[in-house]
Amino acid sequence: MTFPGIKDARARADLIAFLKKAAQPGQAPQLAQPRGGMMGMMGGGRVTNLKKLGSEDSVQSIRYCRDTYKVATADGKTHDFWERNLRFKTDSGDEGPEKGAPALVSAGMLGDRADVIFAAPDEINAFITREC
Repeated sequence: MTFPGIKDARARADLIAFLKKAAQPGQAPQLAQPRGGMMGMMGGGRVTNLKKLGSEDSVQSIRYCRDTYKVATADGKTHDFWERNLRFKTDSGDEGPEKGAPALVSAGMLGDRADVIFAAPDEINAFITREC
Protein backbone atom coordinates (compact mmCIF):
# COMPACT_ATOMS: atom_id res chain seq x y z
CA MET A 1 0.00 0.00 0.00
CA THR A 2 1.24 3.44 -0.77
CA PHE A 3 0.68 6.43 1.48
CA PRO A 4 0.19 9.74 -0.35
CA GLY A 5 1.22 11.73 2.68
CA ILE A 6 -0.65 14.43 4.59
CA LYS A 7 -1.32 17.39 2.32
CA ASP A 8 -2.64 19.76 5.01
CA ALA A 9 0.44 21.54 6.47
CA ARG A 10 -1.11 22.08 9.91
CA ALA A 11 -2.24 18.45 10.24
CA ARG A 12 1.21 17.31 9.12
CA ALA A 13 2.92 19.58 11.68
CA ASP A 14 0.59 18.35 14.45
CA LEU A 15 1.38 14.74 13.62
CA ILE A 16 5.13 15.40 13.58
CA ALA A 17 4.93 17.17 16.94
CA PHE A 18 2.93 14.28 18.42
CA LEU A 19 5.39 11.68 17.10
CA LYS A 20 8.39 13.63 18.43
CA LYS A 21 6.83 13.81 21.89
CA ALA A 22 5.74 10.16 21.84
CA ALA A 23 9.27 9.09 20.89
CA GLN A 24 10.74 10.62 24.06
CA PRO A 25 11.43 8.14 26.89
CA GLY A 26 8.39 7.71 29.13
CA GLN A 27 6.09 9.68 26.82
CA ALA A 28 4.53 6.97 24.65
CA PRO A 29 0.81 6.62 25.40
CA GLN A 30 -0.27 3.33 26.93
CA LEU A 31 -2.64 1.41 24.68
CA ALA A 32 -5.51 -0.43 26.29
CA GLN A 33 -5.05 -4.19 26.04
CA PRO A 34 -7.92 -5.94 24.27
CA ARG A 35 -9.86 -8.63 26.12
CA GLY A 36 -7.44 -11.48 26.82
CA GLY A 37 -4.37 -9.32 26.16
CA MET A 38 -2.38 -9.36 22.96
CA MET A 39 -1.63 -13.02 23.49
CA GLY A 40 1.11 -14.02 21.14
CA MET A 41 0.72 -11.11 18.72
CA MET A 42 3.88 -10.97 16.64
CA GLY A 43 5.44 -13.73 18.71
CA GLY A 44 5.25 -11.93 22.05
CA GLY A 45 3.26 -12.47 25.17
CA ARG A 46 2.31 -15.43 27.27
CA VAL A 47 -0.48 -17.77 26.24
CA THR A 48 -3.38 -17.90 28.71
CA ASN A 49 -4.63 -21.20 30.09
CA LEU A 50 -7.83 -21.62 28.09
CA LYS A 51 -9.24 -24.07 30.64
CA LYS A 52 -9.61 -21.15 33.08
CA LEU A 53 -11.80 -18.75 31.15
CA GLY A 54 -13.97 -15.95 32.38
CA SER A 55 -17.54 -15.81 31.10
CA GLU A 56 -16.57 -13.01 28.68
CA ASP A 57 -14.20 -15.40 26.87
CA SER A 58 -16.25 -18.61 26.96
CA VAL A 59 -18.03 -19.15 23.61
CA GLN A 60 -21.61 -20.42 23.82
CA SER A 61 -22.58 -20.26 20.13
CA ILE A 62 -21.46 -18.98 16.75
CA ARG A 63 -23.91 -17.86 14.07
CA TYR A 64 -22.89 -17.00 10.52
CA CYS A 65 -24.93 -14.61 8.36
CA ARG A 66 -23.72 -13.25 5.00
CA ASP A 67 -20.24 -11.94 5.84
CA THR A 68 -20.51 -11.75 9.63
CA TYR A 69 -19.92 -14.17 12.49
CA LYS A 70 -21.93 -13.50 15.66
CA VAL A 71 -20.12 -15.01 18.64
CA ALA A 72 -22.19 -15.32 21.83
CA THR A 73 -20.26 -15.61 25.08
CA ALA A 74 -21.29 -16.89 28.51
CA ASP A 75 -21.63 -13.34 29.87
CA GLY A 76 -24.68 -12.88 27.60
CA LYS A 77 -22.96 -10.64 25.04
CA THR A 78 -22.76 -11.13 21.29
CA HIS A 79 -19.68 -10.00 19.40
CA ASP A 80 -19.84 -9.38 15.65
CA PHE A 81 -16.79 -10.11 13.49
CA TRP A 82 -16.38 -9.67 9.75
CA GLU A 83 -15.59 -13.11 8.33
CA ARG A 84 -11.99 -12.19 7.49
CA ASN A 85 -11.37 -10.93 11.03
CA LEU A 86 -12.31 -14.11 12.87
CA ARG A 87 -10.02 -17.12 12.80
CA PHE A 88 -10.79 -20.63 13.96
CA LYS A 89 -7.92 -22.48 15.63
CA THR A 90 -7.35 -25.57 17.73
CA ASP A 91 -5.28 -26.26 20.83
CA SER A 92 -5.29 -29.83 22.14
CA GLY A 93 -2.52 -29.09 24.64
CA ASP A 94 -2.67 -28.99 28.42
CA GLU A 95 -3.69 -25.31 28.42
CA GLY A 96 -6.10 -25.58 25.48
CA PRO A 97 -9.86 -25.23 26.00
CA GLU A 98 -12.05 -28.03 27.33
CA LYS A 99 -13.88 -30.11 24.72
CA GLY A 100 -17.10 -28.32 23.75
CA ALA A 101 -15.98 -25.08 25.43
CA PRO A 102 -14.17 -22.94 22.81
CA ALA A 103 -12.41 -19.76 23.83
CA LEU A 104 -12.72 -16.29 22.31
CA VAL A 105 -9.31 -14.60 22.28
CA SER A 106 -8.71 -11.06 21.01
CA ALA A 107 -6.14 -10.88 18.26
CA GLY A 108 -6.20 -7.22 17.22
CA MET A 109 -5.33 -4.00 18.98
CA LEU A 110 -8.70 -2.44 18.10
CA GLY A 111 -10.88 -5.34 19.22
CA ASP A 112 -12.00 -5.98 15.64
CA ARG A 113 -10.16 -9.30 15.27
CA ALA A 114 -10.27 -12.46 17.30
CA ASP A 115 -9.58 -16.17 17.38
CA VAL A 116 -12.00 -18.84 18.47
CA ILE A 117 -9.92 -21.71 19.79
CA PHE A 118 -11.42 -25.20 19.92
CA ALA A 119 -10.10 -28.34 21.60
CA ALA A 120 -10.22 -30.33 18.33
CA PRO A 121 -10.86 -29.69 14.62
CA ASP A 122 -14.11 -31.68 14.51
CA GLU A 123 -15.74 -29.19 16.89
CA ILE A 124 -15.48 -26.27 14.48
CA ASN A 125 -18.20 -27.17 11.96
CA ALA A 126 -20.47 -28.58 14.65
CA PHE A 127 -20.38 -25.27 16.56
CA ILE A 128 -21.20 -22.87 13.69
CA THR A 129 -24.80 -22.42 12.50
CA ARG A 130 -25.98 -20.51 9.43
CA GLU A 131 -28.65 -18.13 10.64
CA CYS A 132 -29.65 -14.58 9.72
